[in-house]
Amino acid sequence: MGKTLFDKVWDSHVVTQIEGGPSVLYIDRHLIHEVTSPQAFAGLDQRGIQVFRPQNTVATPDHNVPTLDQHLSIKDQLSRIQVNKLTENTKKHGIQLFGLTHKYQGIVHVIGPELGLTQPGMTIVCGDSHTSTHGAFGSVAFGIGTSEVEMVLATQCILQPKPKKMRITINGKLGKGVTSKDIILYIISKISTSGATGYFVEYAGSAFTGLSMEGRMTVCNMTIEMGARGGLIAPDEVTFEYIKGREYAPKGKDWDKKLEYWKSLKTDKDAVFDKELVYDAADIEPMITYGTNPGMGKGITGSIPSLSELQETERPTFQKSMKYMNFEPGSKLIGKPVDYVFLGSCTNGRIEDLRAFANFVKGKKKADSITAWIVPGSKQVEKQAKEEGIDKILEEAGFEFRQPGCSACLAMNEDKIPEGKYAVSTTNRNFEGRQGPGARTMLASPLTAAAVAITGKITDPREFLAEV
Repeated sequence: MGKTLFDKVWDSHVVTQIEGGPSVLYIDRHLIHEVTSPQAFAGLDQRGIQVFRPQNTVATPDHNVPTLDQHLSIKDQLSRIQVNKLTENTKKHGIQLFGLTHKYQGIVHVIGPELGLTQPGMTIVCGDSHTSTHGAFGSVAFGIGTSEVEMVLATQCILQPKPKKMRITINGKLGKGVTSKDIILYIISKISTSGATGYFVEYAGSAFTGLSMEGRMTVCNMTIEMGARGGLIAPDEVTFEYIKGREYAPKGKDWDKKLEYWKSLKTDKDAVFDKELVYDAADIEPMITYGTNPGMGKGITGSIPSLSELQETERPTFQKSMKYMNFEPGSKLIGKPVDYVFLGSCTNGRIEDLRAFANFVKGKKKADSITAWIVPGSKQVEKQAKEEGIDKILEEAGFEFRQPGCSACLAMNEDKIPEGKYAVSTTNRNFEGRQGPGARTMLASPLTAAAVAITGKITDPREFLAEV
């Protein structure tokens, strides 16, 4: 029997298989940031041991950093302490740090790919659930807890049970205005936030192979939101072209050798998955969430479900969510006023996301009622956006172009949505309080966010696309 892509990568990294238990899995690339690493380093210090292979670890601050005046000292004391600790710990253990003023600083899941640190066939971990992003390159990438961060720092290995395998196939032509963000929100709305629990997901079909690498990263990024351990897409010419020439990508003969291996990373025709799901690209329209988890999503022209459409067990959570969001079951979202728009995060903070947003708003004006934060995912994205004049387009339309960081994706820095306010966000989670205590978040694509920013209300982006 043939092997899946996941099997090939996983099995080649198993150091020891514990009988009836987890695998001891070797980790090629360990990414760390300021939030989940301090306790891990403290654990090493208490045990009197060093980082085993510091050259395999890369660090950057992202969650707590401000997106304005980054040259100044961080105002929030806890954030400042965590960022400073990251600097101290990486210096002590000889780990590469892209600090706050470094030209390569940014969100950890943005800088890994753009620097060529993320490569096909790797095992990649980080103390952050959205490590699944890197699976877009055909790697086995997943988030880990703080005690596991310490384990990898100490041994370059991790104890991990092997997940089951799921394949999600989508073929056909995507409709106008449908993006990678809409694809993944559609899938999660179909299978729920627990529908892939215990699985590693491979995405297959023309809807995925037709995406750019940045689009594929968006899909894999949100795989975690349906309960999966991670997601991946087989590498192809699009992948190889993206990696070639990047700072830490293989060069010369090493490139040729790696490329030969990377081309073998695909699921065998006779490989068997534990579960298969198939959808039609034509059924997907621009998506938006209406509730308090990423699975509570609908096509933007659709209606919030009524109680009668839900199973008895689903109703309590649904009603709690409706109360928090102040929405009525059965109502439509189109036309509802919005207060904030946020473009950024490890889901949609890359250059293509900024380009799409800027192209949409070019020649238009931001609605007076909207507060909008446009936050690049890295210093490199920021630099490229300025070189392309994206910052000028945004400023002329009335938007604020900020400095890199996780920003309003989560309430761990100064960029918080006020209580009771509605935000259309290109991020990955819409949990209660995720963007600030009492904040009401609706997840959407950069195109939908741009349409909302211009009109001040929930708007189908396809209404404008003839003009774009």
